[in-house]
Amino acid sequence: MLRTLAVANYRSLKALVTPLGQLNVVTGPNGSGKSNLYRGLRLLAETAHGTAIESLASEGGIESALWAGPERLAASAKRGEHPVQGGPRRGPVQLRFGFAGEDFSYAIDLGLPTPVPRTMFGKDPEIKREVIWRGGVWHSQRAVVDRRGAVVQARDDNGRWQVIEQHLPAYDSMLARLADPERAPEALLLRERIRSWRFYDHFRTDHASPARQAQVGVRTPVLGNDGRDLAAAWRTIMEIGDDEALRNAVADAFPGAAVEVHEEGGRFRLSFSQHGLLRPLSQAELSDGTLRYLLWIAALLTPRPPSLMVLNEPETSLHPELLPPLGRLMRECAKNTQVWVTSHAASLIETLTLADEVNHIELGKDFSETRVIGLGPLDAPAWRWPAR
Repeated sequence: MLRTLAVANYRSLKALVTPLGQLNVVTGPNGSGKSNLYRGLRLLAETAHGTAIESLASEGGIESALWAGPERLAASAKRGEHPVQGGPRRGPVQLRFGFAGEDFSYAIDLGLPTPVPRTMFGKDPEIKREVIWRGGVWHSQRAVVDRRGAVVQARDDNGRWQVIEQHLPAYDSMLARLADPERAPEALLLRERIRSWRFYDHFRTDHASPARQAQVGVRTPVLGNDGRDLAAAWRTIMEIGDDEALRNAVADAFPGAAVEVHEEGGRFRLSFSQHGLLRPLSQAELSDGTLRYLLWIAALLTPRPPSLMVLNEPETSLHPELLPPLGRLMRECAKNTQVWVTSHAASLIETLTLADEVNHIELGKDFSETRVIGLGPLDAPAWRWPAR
């Protein structure tokens, strides 16, 4: 389980360090930084897939994603004695993401390359430092895999450093390229753990949505991000997952309803029966809210729980009466996997915060900088960034 998340100099997250629990609920007004924190966590996950640099480029490049405020804010400006003013950047560009886990921790530091003549890629982000260490708080003695520039070192069984790569491209993460089970098993373990993280954003439910179409069915323990394999995922839960929990989740949201999976010519489709209906409805006929709720059931009751499941504004297009059952379903999911929920919906937040071990992360702004409300300097978890 992740214990701490740290982000520095990413959009409104100038220096945010927050504790994490088994069930994490992120709230705050519009513009408080919820989306930035979600995108920062997703960028961190993409290092293990080797796509973080491309994702930064899609955001407009590192200069667009970088903290736009002053490097330092004078106390007199905070008191309102004179306007907030910036100046030329004095320190290096440092876009940082990291987390502390129960066994291993990880941090990555991105910056701009040294100017090189005759290249059109002079603003491509470069990975300056990348480290895996044991325990929570960074210390050089705890490092097990360390990357500086193009050189990657790993500790052997005797605790001595050995170079395992000398020419790693600046745009490639060592997690994506150097997961060596013999010389760097910690990198392999961490890569596979991060790759197991699942992110669910907004399921499409328009008339042309893949989730409305019958699809060729194969065993599907993990629902796809677009929901196209809903019927196959549902049937997989019925056969090898928790069928009772599946039926209870439907009954909690739609009393008296039943969901069945039908196979026709190798294609699977759902049917939804409810009191008062003369015939079952196919998934193509369901309302947006009903279809989206069934998608959330299939995602949360996966027979293959990930180490982390991230849900971004799951209340979208759902009737308010469906939010308490959804919250109860998320609380059940959090018994088997670490859950992160970003939400605006008061009834969903209220249901989630009834859980004993909920970690409520309420965000606010202080001079355009995102902060965790109620988390003072003495309350924040200990965190240090590895130096370049």
